[in-house]
Amino acid sequence: MKKSLLALFTLLALVVSGCGNNNNSNAQENAAPSATAAPTEAAGSSEPVKIKVATLIPPMTDILDIVKPLLLEDGVDMEIVVLSDNVQPNDALANNEVDANFFQHVPYMEQFNESKGTNLVPVQPVYDAIYGGYSKQYKSVEELPEGATLVMANDPSNIGRSLQMFADAGLISLKEGVGIQATQADITENPKNFKFEEVDLLMLARMYDDADLVAMTPAYASPLGLTPKKDALITERKDSEFTITLVAREDNQNSDAIQKLAQRISGPEVKKFLEDNYADIAVPAFE
Repeated sequence: MKKSLLALFTLLALVVSGCGNNNNSNAQENAAPSATAAPTEAAGSSEPVKIKVATLIPPMTDILDIVKPLLLEDGVDMEIVVLSDNVQPNDALANNEVDANFFQHVPYMEQFNESKGTNLVPVQPVYDAIYGGYSKQYKSVEELPEGATLVMANDPSNIGRSLQMFADAGLISLKEGVGIQATQADITENPKNFKFEEVDLLMLARMYDDADLVAMTPAYASPLGLTPKKDALITERKDSEFTITLVAREDNQNSDAIQKLAQRISGPEVKKFLEDNYADIAVPAFE
């Protein structure tokens, strides 16, 4: 009887022990996913920072397309927001609808700040677009007839830029010292009685068919198959102040995501892209 009881206790001990081992095994199996879950949670907590960048047309859009996957490697997920006119990108940035924009030069940004009371700031110069005057009808400025129509963008910075280029080419004379702040009121001599038409920036290419001379950047000339070196009757001086620049707000310009964007947009990939595809119209503004 004692032997039977002893055997029974031994059997019970083995069963309990086996259940314990199974429970431990199950616990370890259940614990295994949580052990690997920690990095997943860490990864979740370090998901890419999302930013939005407003832009308009190539090559700005092309450059951002190049930068987007590079930024993702840096932990920044950039959404490219393509807008339809040259006011929306700054309005969107000023209203915190986007985190940066890439479409303008600093004089244009400064004029926007002055007129709207905003605090947009330049972050990184990217490329110098060669500004030129184009004509479908004439091969040189000497051929421009009396009373010819010269077209330029209607924002103050590009009006001054265009008038300065016209003056440098000897088409008109301006008050001394006005430079890129010039308006039509600053024209002191206009020997051929040229007419000046100011239109929305996005209308410049459409004016090419009708106007005698249109002042525009390569971004608007290129879709027409025009390049400044080959087709422009006149171009601006090389010491231009109109570098196309990445712009942010005063409150976010030093953020990690914007600084990473600034690094990538002035990186070797962008430089090579400009040199390979836009050498005739755009010069990188960084080393």
